[in-house]
Amino acid sequence: MRGNSTSINLTATENRTIIAEGVEMVFQAGQQRFQVLKGIDWEVKRGDIQLLMGPSGSGKTTLLSILAGLLTPTVGQVYLLGEEITSMSPAQLTRFRRQNIGFIFQGFNLFPALTAAENVEVVLNVKGIRGSRARYQAKALLDQVGLSLQANQKPRDLSGGQKQRVAIARALADNPPIIMADEPTAALDSESGHNVIELLRRLAKEGGCTVLMVTHDPRIIDVADRVAYLEDGTLRAK
Repeated sequence: MRGNSTSINLTATENRTIIAEGVEMVFQAGQQRFQVLKGIDWEVKRGDIQLLMGPSGSGKTTLLSILAGLLTPTVGQVYLLGEEITSMSPAQLTRFRRQNIGFIFQGFNLFPALTAAENVEVVLNVKGIRGSRARYQAKALLDQVGLSLQANQKPRDLSGGQKQRVAIARALADNPPIIMADEPTAALDSESGHNVIELLRRLAKEGGCTVLMVTHDPRIIDVADRVAYLEDGTLRAK
């Protein structure tokens, strides 16, 4: 196991990739105290496409960041793949994220000076896959997302939908069991956004990974297995 991180019974959690128990988040600004999340208890099942929706400012990105180990909650525990990430050291968390989570962002976060293939290779390199093996896998991933012909193009030569496909290919590098996406369709038109999410759904189902997606875009509800709503710091799951 990873250092001093806490594990829970894997038999009891084998169908639950993400578990949040009593998660609260309070931000302090001077003398003012803002409670963004209030006692969040939540489970995301393995292999599901789970949407997290809610109005702007409701705390969706904060909750996603806590579940990804990017923020530490004020109160509560988070378990990913049976391990309590809220008890891990920063170094353990970094290693855990690198091994188990692929990230997709609304701004694509591509390196402008690198080609599509090189953008994917960078993530493979971080995961310890280098040289000809990384080049082969990068091209295979771009082929999966329908961008084999654009492998040598730089982001400035790609459409918004194509850039997000590169981001998806990068998130799928080395087959992580969890993908977390923050407003992945926000910068796309309706058709491109829906096509990108359909693609992500297909690839996730084929690979058996769990996808947690923060969005306020009602146009993509039909591709989700489950939808949860966050408002006023509390969660309502359906």
